[in-house]
Amino acid sequence: MTTPDDSTTPAGTWLRSGRSEMTTGQKYACLVAVLLLVLAAVFTLREFLPALIWTVIFGIAVWPLFRRLARRWPQHRRVLLPGVFILAIVVVFVLPLAIIALPLANDAQAAAQWWQQVRQSGIAPPQFLARLPHSAELVGLWDRELGQPQQISVLTKGAMHGAGAHVASMIGQQTVHRVVLFGFMLLGLFFFLRDGDSVIDQLKVGSRRAFGSAGEDIGQQIVSSVHGTVNGLVLVGLGEGLLLGLVYFAVGGPNPTLFGFIAAILAMVPFGAAFAVAGAALALLAQDSFIAAIIIVVFGMIVTFVADHFVRPVLIGGATRLPFIWVLLGILGGVSAWGLAGLFVGPAVMAALILVWREWIGAERGPINPNASEIIDALGGPGEVE
Repeated sequence: MTTPDDSTTPAGTWLRSGRSEMTTGQKYACLVAVLLLVLAAVFTLREFLPALIWTVIFGIAVWPLFRRLARRWPQHRRVLLPGVFILAIVVVFVLPLAIIALPLANDAQAAAQWWQQVRQSGIAPPQFLARLPHSAELVGLWDRELGQPQQISVLTKGAMHGAGAHVASMIGQQTVHRVVLFGFMLLGLFFFLRDGDSVIDQLKVGSRRAFGSAGEDIGQQIVSSVHGTVNGLVLVGLGEGLLLGLVYFAVGGPNPTLFGFIAAILAMVPFGAAFAVAGAALALLAQDSFIAAIIIVVFGMIVTFVADHFVRPVLIGGATRLPFIWVLLGILGGVSAWGLAGLFVGPAVMAALILVWREWIGAERGPINPNASEIIDALGGPGEVE
């Protein structure tokens, strides 16, 4: 056994010079015990797993920039720089929500008054219905279903009866829960950035001991996938939201800041910005802004087409080395299985799985390539032997 020179014990400090003293049975028993401990740990941390997943995602996303700054200012490596990054994340994610929440809170009373007025007098049909085909039937249907005050009450009685307090309670509970998770994510991210080099060294040693050189290759592929997904989803989504919000503001749409934020969130999912564009067009049609609705639809189609068919495949597919169809399936399936974190977890899982498959069949050079004797007969001739 080697002896360390100081009190710190980084990964690889204690090394055996001979064979293990454990018997085969003891090794299997240890393996079972470790698996049970892992399951117990997952069960214990199950409520905080989303926060840990987001910690890993944010950590991978900001690590290259943090490492460059840490090399430039090593004296601030462990406290000041991690604190600055945490503050920046809070500003980037909390400030937009505050900017949107304030006008929404101011409009809440006006919305309540409007709803009370609608229940008393109904909703008059918008003028653009008169310009559509079969306008008389459409206006008559609107008057029957929405234009009569008693009909509004009938339509909303079952849905609204007792639902307001329940919905408010659920929103309050979910808000508190997510704020707590966000706080734990920030705390975990601070310690990850502070001790990132040590964590990475530990993961390298652990993966190599468990899986050989293939473990490090898969880890690198997952990291590259997360980087590509952050660039292809978050940055492109923010760009789409900004462009659509500016055009929506230029054509005189209501609440352009709120629309731009919603468009950016939806645009992080491929083809999701189309729903924001459709909502904006309906809002403009309700104001009888027919030309403005056409402009936002046409511009939105151009922006989403370019982003989803050209920009995203290059950014995500280049990093994950996946065809975009697998990236899309990973994103949508990841969202279904993991929630919002699945935007990044799904493509990373698919990229790691495809990498293993490519090395397993010998389509890509790697530590788990098949032996030449295993595939000569299958391929009808010898392949490239290392």
